[in-house]
Amino acid sequence: MSEPLYKSRTAYYEILEVSPTATQAQIKTAYYKQSFIYHPDKNAGSEEATNRFSNISEAYNVLGNKGLRKKYDRGILSQGDVTGASKPSTKDTKSSSSQPTREARQSSALGIDSKNIFDFDNFIKSHYKSQLLREEELRVRKEEMMRKKEAIKDRELGKMMEMAVGVLVVMAVSILVNLKQGGN
Repeated sequence: MSEPLYKSRTAYYEILEVSPTATQAQIKTAYYKQSFIYHPDKNAGSEEATNRFSNISEAYNVLGNKGLRKKYDRGILSQGDVTGASKPSTKDTKSSSSQPTREARQSSALGIDSKNIFDFDNFIKSHYKSQLLREEELRVRKEEMMRKKEAIKDRELGKMMEMAVGVLVVMAVSILVNLKQGGN
């Protein structure tokens, strides 16, 4: 069995494909890029993509939190820090109990937390709207260009056909003229 990610000093950076000197903005951008590629809704049925997405989420939960990132960089991050990173703070919970529920323990053991279960369409639209619009415009332009190319080919073919018919008519007329002249 391999070493847990939180024990490595570079694993989270490698997962998000950023350097250890990356800014919070660069980490966030890398997270969105990676999560877009490996999101389970986009890769239905792919266990590899699901595992990769879970690792990406874990890496972002640690590197996106300044305190946890400092602990990670110093090599003192614990499993409790990692599992606690995705849970809401006690200020945000209505329950005064500090014990996690059975469901929360099970979902964290599976690498799933309630924050990572969300509407993928909404996520894509909010983070990649301009990119999706550009891709749609590009697709429309390509289709329009293909239609124009086909129209040009059709016109050229029509002109060639007209020329061929014209040449045949000229040949037929010249043959008829030759036959008439030969018959006289």
